Amino acid sequence: MFAVNQSMELTAIPTIDALDAAQWNALNGTCNPFLRHEFLSALERHGVVSAENGWVAQHLALWDGDTLIAAAPAYLKGNSWGEFVFDFAWAHAYERNGLDYYPKLVIAVPYSPVTGPRMLYHPDYPLEQLQQTLADGARQLANDQNLSSVHWLFTDAQTTRALQTNGYSLRSGCQYHWRNAEYTDFEAFLAGMSSKKRKNIRRERRLVSDQGIQLRTLHGHETTEALWQTLHGFYQKTFYEHGNLPVISQACFAELAATLGDRLVVFLAQLDDEPIAAAICLRSDDTLYGRYWGCAQDYDGLHFETCYYQGIEYCIAHGIDRYEPGAQGEHKVARGFLPVLTQSAHYLADERFQSAVDDFLARERPAVAQWANDLTHEGPYRAEILEQLPRG
Repeated sequence: MFAVNQSMELTAIPTIDALDAAQWNALNGTCNPFLRHEFLSALERHGVVSAENGWVAQHLALWDGDTLIAAAPAYLKGNSWGEFVFDFAWAHAYERNGLDYYPKLVIAVPYSPVTGPRMLYHPDYPLEQLQQTLADGARQLANDQNLSSVHWLFTDAQTTRALQTNGYSLRSGCQYHWRNAEYTDFEAFLAGMSSKKRKNIRRERRLVSDQGIQLRTLHGHETTEALWQTLHGFYQKTFYEHGNLPVISQACFAELAATLGDRLVVFLAQLDDEPIAAAICLRSDDTLYGRYWGCAQDYDGLHFETCYYQGIEYCIAHGIDRYEPGAQGEHKVARGFLPVLTQSAHYLADERFQSAVDDFLARERPAVAQWANDLTHEGPYRAEILEQLPRG
């Protein structure tokens, strides 16, 4: 793509499998399961990431000779689906002015609204130089290919600071996360809530047990092909019922279970020893990520038990700090998940639209922050407990 200096070169790579898995996974940031080479590779090889679905790989790779020293998971996007940072209004504004918003460049994890590193780097090289090179390189790629814009989605604090320093415009969103205050068990977690909220959660959990439903926790290496056939059916049913396309195949799920091992977690609900529902999650050392839910039919309270309470119990048992159960859903607040601001960073090549977006973001950011603050104080925790909880 272009030379950074006499020894360093930044390139755009059209498939993750063109990059050595060991070199990619040796970069800082790949303890996050969504950034592992095996995860991104499975999405590409099973057609989850494809031109048909609007995702064309264009990964940024920075080299020092033959050594990969920094990288970013990047894609040319022909639509805005599967991103969860909604810019449809921006696309419509371009269209109204006779301009093309697509394709654009997105640095993100496909179909996964999970905060994490978006700049992966070799620990033996100057971090600020690597960050600046990736930030500038994404802009140059957009300009060279006549793309409308660059979007870094769900960036962690370190990436966000680097992008702001390098001239990107920041946008805030809101999700609902649970934080582990070194709870000894689920009852210790409930003890910090108001009596009404505590009773409601206990009632919801009893609804499940009173129906004779049992819950099991499985890790990737404990799953079977037969189970994935059933779970994939649940996943498809949920997507079709909400008018969405289930792009992940059964084979892709099974491969992720095999390659990620205990980094993939399934909360399985059974009735008379038959699977009736499941939540599929991924985990890092410090965070559990809820990703997909599905069921054979509706059961009272089962969604909350499988998607929320089982995950909280798992985090407590395994000493995991945070549970991110997925995008959106204010109903999570009453169940112990508090608002957390998420971040993205944006560059629009057209200065007129960049100025308009900057004006919009300057008004949107404080509004989102106020919304999150208000919801936090309307949450289930007693005031004196809320002040002690980990935040952010």
